[in-house]
Amino acid sequence: MSRRLPTIHGITERVEGPGRSVEELDLEFSNGERRRFHRLKTQGHGAVVVVPMLDDDTVLLVREYAAGVHRYELGLVKGRIDAGETPEQAADREMKEEAGYGARRIDVLRTLSLAPTYMSHQSWLVLARDLYPERLPGDEPEELEVVPWKLDALDSLMLREDFSEGRSLAALFIAREWLRSHP
Repeated sequence: MSRRLPTIHGITERVEGPGRSVEELDLEFSNGERRRFHRLKTQGHGAVVVVPMLDDDTVLLVREYAAGVHRYELGLVKGRIDAGETPEQAADREMKEEAGYGARRIDVLRTLSLAPTYMSHQSWLVLARDLYPERLPGDEPEELEVVPWKLDALDSLMLREDFSEGRSLAALFIAREWLRSHP
């Protein structure tokens, strides 16, 4: 069923901290019901989640400290898109900063949302191939460990305690299927 989007009668915004605000939307639905919804509004230009392919079968993961769960997590290269950058440029820069590689071939596969019912954040899923060694200084407090992982071993990766970030998990499966259909 296709429904008409709710009418927004007003938006009130309050700043919650640096780079973060909450918007309150005064909405009217097609059946006449009125509600107030809240959404987290992220500042900036979004983020990239990069699937760096070392070869046709091997992805490069990075292990870094994750303050939210207070442990070291294995995941994909990811980071903010800076002002004036395209997702492709941000992906190449983040790979050089976090994994020590650049890419000659970069494809944006799609966007991913974190929690679209209450959050505006978007991440671009980027596939990077034809890698070459190059390192740029990044903002990480320590050099990240780079871990090669075979795509045909995703079943063992997805169950690891130290691999819990949803965007990384989704991105790997999407990239694997995309690569199978675009040889």
